[in-house]
Amino acid sequence: MAQNPYDQDARPGIDAARLWAGGVATAVVAALVAIVGLLIARGIFDVPVLAPKGEGAWGSASTTTYALAAAAAALLATGLMHLLSVATPAPSQFFGWIMVLVTLIAVVLPLTLTVETSAKYATAAINLVIGLVIAIVVNSMAANARTLHRRKRSTRPDAPTQQWNEPPSNFYDR
Repeated sequence: MAQNPYDQDARPGIDAARLWAGGVATAVVAALVAIVGLLIARGIFDVPVLAPKGEGAWGSASTTTYALAAAAAALLATGLMHLLSVATPAPSQFFGWIMVLVTLIAVVLPLTLTVETSAKYATAAINLVIGLVIAIVVNSMAANARTLHRRKRSTRPDAPTQQWNEPPSNFYDR
């Protein structure tokens, strides 16, 4: 049964189980995007992103660390969306702005490092794609996890109400 969004007895909420299941799935996607980005940068363009010389296209443990950091960022974004969904009037707007700014920091930060220029740009590009994927997927799955919660009533919702100035019902006249 569809719930009326204008129902006075309903308040917006979020299905936390669906949100966090989507958050875990987003973490897996973000980790895979990081790995694919590193493989493209190292294997196709021969750019030494997060890899010491001689480590090959896969690199060292820094690939795993980078993928885990991307997954952690997705889980943090899910937590942020959950908090915003229960505490703010326009969670998608706040989430969007926060994610744009965090992604911008992740893009600009590698450009300030003292490494090869190609590595700077490749890392910035990978961070941009990871940030966009996390922002878009978390925002859309949170929209699908939104729900309306009914407020509990003290009486049956279909019970008629009786005013004090009304005469008693004809119950005893039988």
